[in-house]
Amino acid sequence: MQFSNHSHQNPTSFLLMGIPGLEASHFWIAFPFCSMYALAVLGNTAVLLVVHSEPSLHQPMYLFLCMLSTIDLVLCTSTVPKLLALFWANAAEIAFEACATQMFFIHGFSAIESGILLAMAFDRYLAICRPLHYGSLLPLEAVGKLGAVAVFRGLGLMTPLTCLLARLSYCNRVVAHSYCEHMAVVKLACRGTKPNNIYGISAATLVVGTDSICIAVSYALILRAVLGLSSKEARAKTFGTCGSHLGVILLFYTPGLFSFYTQRFGQHVPHHIHILLADLYLVVPPMLNPIIYGMKTKQIRDGALRLLKQVTVQS
Repeated sequence: MQFSNHSHQNPTSFLLMGIPGLEASHFWIAFPFCSMYALAVLGNTAVLLVVHSEPSLHQPMYLFLCMLSTIDLVLCTSTVPKLLALFWANAAEIAFEACATQMFFIHGFSAIESGILLAMAFDRYLAICRPLHYGSLLPLEAVGKLGAVAVFRGLGLMTPLTCLLARLSYCNRVVAHSYCEHMAVVKLACRGTKPNNIYGISAATLVVGTDSICIAVSYALILRAVLGLSSKEARAKTFGTCGSHLGVILLFYTPGLFSFYTQRFGQHVPHHIHILLADLYLVVPPMLNPIIYGMKTKQIRDGALRLLKQVTVQS
């Protein structure tokens, strides 16, 4: 369905295409996505329950981990249920307001997660490089304030991005994507998309650039401190703790940056590859984050086992 370039009429809904070129395989592709979503919900919920039920885990590192789990639940839940409805029931239509809301949650909470990862890097820096002053420099009240700053920064930067959609006139309503990604929707506009493009790139570059540089500096200082430790056991334990965090950081930034810049500049990347990776970006990190922390963090692992025993006994 096409809209006149001169009518300035906006559609009341959009149609999601899914993964272009793989429409015939949508039904089967949905099964691994459903499995990954179930694991993400189960794993992140388990992390929240373990930290909540273990008073000994009410420390900055684990509170930041709870924030990360909450964000991951929001990110995957804002996309995967609609994606499964699209793949299994061909429910392609999405209201304009629902599309804008989905976009706000995806981009807003991705920015929040970047801020939380930065706060976690700062926490590890203080714990390893300033251990004697760790408790005074990062009390529990400061953890809440850092989380609030990450939330206000992420949502504050992404609110204008979503609001800019309302000023556009659309000539098409078919979104060549599985969800309402910002640039995929902007490409449907007849004209006047320059502010959207400039603001989108500027906001993403500001968030990712600032956070990644600060994280890199934190880990450079951590690495220098760890290499100065005389005990091999202390070095191994510190590398194990930081290794899980670095794994989560790479899981978050690598596919996210690839998806973001491919949407704008990757004309030679096959479209179905880009869309599939963008879909996986919103479900694979939320699924793997609890597994990474569960395997690498003994306190989480032991707490999960105790929680499982309690559930087994009660049932």
